[in-house]
Amino acid sequence: MNLNGTSAIVSGGASGLGEATARELAKAGALVMVADLNADRGNKIADEIGGVFTRVDVSDEESVAAAVAAVAAAPRPLRVAVSCAGIGWAGRTVGRDGSPHDLAAYRRVIDINLIGTFNLMRIAAAQMATTDPADADGQRGVVINTASVAGLEGQTGQVAYSASKGGIIGMTVPAARDLAAIGVRVNTICPGIIDTPIYGTGEGSEEWKARLAAPVVFPKRMGTAAEFAQLVRSLIENDYMNAETVRFDGGIRFQPK
Repeated sequence: MNLNGTSAIVSGGASGLGEATARELAKAGALVMVADLNADRGNKIADEIGGVFTRVDVSDEESVAAAVAAVAAAPRPLRVAVSCAGIGWAGRTVGRDGSPHDLAAYRRVIDINLIGTFNLMRIAAAQMATTDPADADGQRGVVINTASVAGLEGQTGQVAYSASKGGIIGMTVPAARDLAAIGVRVNTICPGIIDTPIYGTGEGSEEWKARLAAPVVFPKRMGTAAEFAQLVRSLIENDYMNAETVRFDGGIRFQPK
C-alpha cells in the first residue's frame, strides 16, 4: 500500500507508540488523524505533522464512527487504521489478601484494549470498503492492531491485560479472512519492552527500565517507539503481509514474575 496521498487514523496517537506511528505515516505522505482523549497533546502533534486531531473514546461506538466519518470526508481515501490506544493494569486473580480480582477493572481493560481495537477495525474497514481499489490486487486498506507479548506469555498479575491483548491476537486471522472480500489486510504487532513516557524520567526511572530490559536477548536495551512505527509502516507497505502476528521484542521471553 502506497501511503502517499492517503488518509490514516491512529488511535492513541497523542503519545508513545501512537504518536511515533502518526509521525511516521505523515512522513510517508499520509494525512493522519490523531485520535485520542488528550486534546492538548493531540492537537499539538496534529499541527506538527500536518494532520488533524479528533477526541475519541475507542470503546464508544458513536465516538469512533464520528472520527472515521470525519477522516473519510477528507479529499484522500481512508486506507489505514492503526490501533495503539490501550491501558495497563496489574492485579492477581486472587490477591495476597484473599480478595478476588476487581471485576470492574477487568471489564475496563477488556473494553478499552480489546473491544476498542475491534471497534476501530470494524468501522474503519467498513469505510475502506466504500473506496475504489488502490491497485490491481483490489486492495483497499490495511489495519494494524497492537497487542503485546503479554498476550502470548503473560506474567503474574497480568490476567486482565494479557486477556485483552490475547484477544487481539486471536482475532487477527479471522478478521483478515472476513475482510479479504473487501480488500483489507489485517496484521498485529506484539511489542515487548518499549521505551515510552509511561515509565517516567529521572534516575529511578532509568534504573527501573534497565531491570526491565535485562532479559532482552539482543540488542540489550528497550525498543523505541520510532522502531515500532517503522515496523507499522513496513507492514502497511508490504502488500503480501496479511493475517500475521509479529513479535517486536528483541527476543525477550517473559518469566512468570
